Amino acid sequence: MNVGGSWTQTASATIKTGSSAILGPQPVSGGTWSWSGCGTVGASREQTIQPAAACTATATYTNACGAKTQQAFSIKVGTWASAKFGGGGYVTGLVFHPTTRDLLYARTDVGGAYRWDAGTSSWIPINDGFTAAEGFHHGVESIALDPTNDQRVYMVTGMSASADATARLYISANRGGTWTFVNLPFSAGGNNNGRAIGERLSVDPNNPSILFYGSRTAGLWKSADSGRTWAQVSSLSSTKLTADQINNLGGQVMGVEHLVFDTSTKGSGSPTWILWAAIAPDYVNAAGLSSNLYKSVNGGATWTPVATPVSGFHIPHIVRAADGALYLLFTKGAGPGDAGPARLYKFDGSNGNTWTLLNSNDGAGYGGLSVQGTGSTARIALGVSGTWGNYSGQQIIQLSDDGGRNWREIAATMPHTPADDGFSGWIDDVEIDPSNRDRVLHVTGGGIWETRNASSSTPSWNFSVNGLEETCTLALTPPPAGASYTLVNSSGDVGTWVHTDLGTKPTLSPYKQWSNGNSADMAWSDPNYIATANVTSMSTGHVGTGYWSGDGGRSWSSFARLPAGAAANINHASNLAVPARNRVVWAPADSVPSYTTDNGATWTATNLPALTVVGGVPRSYRMVADRKNPNKVYAYDSGGAWWTYTQAKVYVSTDGGRTFALSQGSVSANMRFAPWGASSMAVNPNAEGDLWVADGLAVYHSVNSGASWTKLTNFAPIWNGRQDWLGPEVAGASIVALGKAKPGASYSAAVYVVGVINGVWGGWRSDDAGATWVRHNDDAHQYAGLGVMAADQGLYGRVYAGGSCRGVVYSN
Repeated sequence: MNVGGSWTQTASATIKTGSSAILGPQPVSGGTWSWSGCGTVGASREQTIQPAAACTATATYTNACGAKTQQAFSIKVGTWASAKFGGGGYVTGLVFHPTTRDLLYARTDVGGAYRWDAGTSSWIPINDGFTAAEGFHHGVESIALDPTNDQRVYMVTGMSASADATARLYISANRGGTWTFVNLPFSAGGNNNGRAIGERLSVDPNNPSILFYGSRTAGLWKSADSGRTWAQVSSLSSTKLTADQINNLGGQVMGVEHLVFDTSTKGSGSPTWILWAAIAPDYVNAAGLSSNLYKSVNGGATWTPVATPVSGFHIPHIVRAADGALYLLFTKGAGPGDAGPARLYKFDGSNGNTWTLLNSNDGAGYGGLSVQGTGSTARIALGVSGTWGNYSGQQIIQLSDDGGRNWREIAATMPHTPADDGFSGWIDDVEIDPSNRDRVLHVTGGGIWETRNASSSTPSWNFSVNGLEETCTLALTPPPAGASYTLVNSSGDVGTWVHTDLGTKPTLSPYKQWSNGNSADMAWSDPNYIATANVTSMSTGHVGTGYWSGDGGRSWSSFARLPAGAAANINHASNLAVPARNRVVWAPADSVPSYTTDNGATWTATNLPALTVVGGVPRSYRMVADRKNPNKVYAYDSGGAWWTYTQAKVYVSTDGGRTFALSQGSVSANMRFAPWGASSMAVNPNAEGDLWVADGLAVYHSVNSGASWTKLTNFAPIWNGRQDWLGPEVAGASIVALGKAKPGASYSAAVYVVGVINGVWGGWRSDDAGATWVRHNDDAHQYAGLGVMAADQGLYGRVYAGGSCRGVVYSN
């Protein structure tokens, strides 16, 4: 593909609006070509395209013998990119196509799915076109590929399991370039415990229109029409768990874990008759079954329990070798990171149901399994989960090259890049590349590790997360123009980071361990002073804390003391504002905000009213410092939730955040009550007292520090029949941010709003104080909704945003 004058071997690219690209796949001569999509025409091998929106072009090559091969090119239009971090979240599964080299997918628990691009050695996100109404479906529970058509991919989604039918099957005919979906008659739990079990979705290799799904709550399901319609396989069980049963299990139900087709053939057209289904202990008990392994010899019409050498365990993975032998993991817990005990068995189900123990562990779980080859020369990779640390004697990835008789460790103590990223813990999937036995990959809670020399006595490992961005952004704070850094990024699990180069992983952080960064701000007149509200986690037991830096993030200190409520109330609604160096106003979740004038040596409560906690929904004042007058600080109370019917209000301080007065103008404006995450407040950094509020439904503007407000009529939510107390399906206006003005514009800042205009959700921009709006993103860059957004103060048109756990993205 040629973009911008240079050729690159890749199947995807992003081009600027109005620009062109040349597609020219191999081979360069012989045969004939046909094209579809993206405006391609004719039979020429090279095609020049200039698409106006995201699209997929498919090239079909027919050789002299009449054999056809296809190549899809995924084209995104625009100038959106990801700020570099790399990984950051739990990759729950890796799925190789069995015959097409380097065709590999990764699914994550909360951040969508990715496809590997061998040409650029990077991961391509394949769900960036998901809309704001599809955030729940960024939790991917299973991926399945059609072994007879490498363009076709299926994906079952749903963030959490319930008794309701909330799951979807997404279907793509171009490797994830575009999707259609079918609502499923059960739920999925992409972010539940046991989310690395499976794959729960399977495609019959002989008749790929037949799909099976092992659900968590409703047994086994079958589709005979490529996923369009589904029926429960009642011959196994007709039990559907009730809400009470699910709640009694803590909501973490496992159900039917996965299904394996017992065949080495492909594309015959007849269904595969012999099937094996793994059943979790919870569903065995609920459905009155007698085993956690069942066999069918008639395509699922009837089922027979199979006696297993271990009972009451989960079977997280089953692998069928080419000779028909089955390799099964048994592990006590569902994971992630099960602590064991665990067993690996080889099973010959066709010869007297013979079980052979290949490995066992009483101090750790087994999470991942991959087998290449057969019999006494089979290569077996075994993921040892629930073990932490990198030391001699540790087990992370065990490898056997003689069918399981002997084992050696190939990950612990081996060279790995980067050296400071551990690769132990949640080793719940491991895969041997079917085209390259020396390439082995495994997942962790932070991403993917890969070796390309597994046969070496000292395999070297690389953190294979280029392009894979799964951090969950909680707050973004750009400094004034001219600062020594670009952005302060506060994210879940990975903490707070200061970006100085968006193309390089940041290194400046107050706490370089697993933690939550809830909020950050800097002194506008002295941006080297940064304050953060963090939550330390893991070994510290989730305790709120705070840090400050006086040198732009190069060094950090903890606040000597914390304001009341900050240590215990650690939800992401906690936030702070910095009027000036050493001065911080901090609003812990569900607490009265406090202020300090001595850099945290002492804290004093403000006079802001205490907020009533409603229904367990986190609540806090959103604090914002005026950038022109450091004595002015604003506090926004969103009302708490969609159902509180407690009007949102704005409070104004003129003494640096010590005392606040209610803005009667905000009361008169009748701002809507909404949850923390569906509302926001921002100031124009170029004009004193110039405030903007997005209350979940609409946008309000004040030019006199909140004395009076004007409601903009452009924005309106999408209700789709939902009750008022539930809130809209898509908020009318959830985020407002202000950045550098367009040269020659009539207003001193560009205004950006995440919301809905004329029924279209997006990020919208106004250069004239809200009189007119243009959409700033496009359908290919929706990121399943934007939860946070901020605008650059030195570069017009640049916004930073956090999608649905898709890291930090930014526009140029």
